[in-house]
Amino acid sequence: MRAIKYRELRRMYERLGRRECVRHLTEALEQGQLKPEDFSIRELAEVTLGGERVRQMDPRAGDVGLLEAGEGVDVTAFSNITGQIVQSKVLEAYRQEAFVVSKLVDAVPTRLDGERIPGVGRVSDEVAEVHPGMPYPHLGFGEDYIETPQTTKRGFIVPVTKEAIFFDRTHLVLQRAAEVGEVLGLNKEKRLLDVVVGATNNYKWKGTDYNTYSATGTGAAPDGDWINQTTEELVDWTDVDAAEQLFADVLDPNTGEPVLLRATTVLVMPAYRHAAHRVFNAAEIQYTADGAATTTVAANPLGNYRVVESRLAYRRIVASGVAAADAKKYWFIGDFKKAFAYMENWPITVTQSPPGSEAEFNQDIVVRFKASERGAAAAVNPRYVVKSTGAGA
Repeated sequence: MRAIKYRELRRMYERLGRRECVRHLTEALEQGQLKPEDFSIRELAEVTLGGERVRQMDPRAGDVGLLEAGEGVDVTAFSNITGQIVQSKVLEAYRQEAFVVSKLVDAVPTRLDGERIPGVGRVSDEVAEVHPGMPYPHLGFGEDYIETPQTTKRGFIVPVTKEAIFFDRTHLVLQRAAEVGEVLGLNKEKRLLDVVVGATNNYKWKGTDYNTYSATGTGAAPDGDWINQTTEELVDWTDVDAAEQLFADVLDPNTGEPVLLRATTVLVMPAYRHAAHRVFNAAEIQYTADGAATTTVAANPLGNYRVVESRLAYRRIVASGVAAADAKKYWFIGDFKKAFAYMENWPITVTQSPPGSEAEFNQDIVVRFKASERGAAAAVNPRYVVKSTGAGA
């Protein structure tokens, strides 16, 4: 990947025109063909605003209306291309690989600030026989719903000053954009983790609040009761089997039948990263029953699991009051997409200020870019994940 130089950018701008040049560069950034680091803020300004206008940004030139439209000056092109560069850097930092749980959980679009999500009541397992020529019976639905927490808005502003353009401090602008993306992404990840590990319990079913995880049962109605917490340390396949057995006893509150799921993912702490890969990726297992004289060798039955680790998860468990020596043994197994969600009013979005704003005169800020997102982490059905504290070893 090479940086796009002034002459190349100038020729492209003159050949394609403003609109097509902006579209071409925007698409190249979105598709990864160009990176934010391939641009120079000053050269971009010289091409779109004109070299004379950039030279007027020299502090010795006195106060000049920086982005006033005039002959040979294209305010829109500079703002749009710079905005796409900033947005690409913000998104890159917001979606970095360290934010594990943000990738395990779906973002659910919503226009509500907290909402009631309806479900259907239990369907009887006694299906009436329909005789030839007779009408089908009507099926009634009982009231069933969950309530999600209120959403919150978070955001920051990335300013581009005339000094940043004149002295070509592109790296500083990109650094600030990356910091904004990382802080917003980190905050979202921490809020999701607090719900996933059980530090925040916001599961509200049919008007009643419940803890996400229970080792003894929730005390809910028979069809809604669940146990999804164990003390197995992750040592071998039998510990995974013990966690899986809990799913067999958890009933779907809508049908009264065992929850229909296939656990797909295991979340472990860094201290058990290698242990987890040994357990789930072993080529074979050996089993000797108590008192048996023979050992059974078989293929590893756990090959379909995806194992992920999170240093942030470990730190959030410690922050919730669990001792570090105990927190490192925690692990979670199940279908995270069914158990949790990020209720999202709008995803990470970058907008730009209009030219000629008050900040330009007062602070020499040529253009500002605001990055924001609004949403809330929610437990939508904790029956689909089992937590193990490893305390039984």
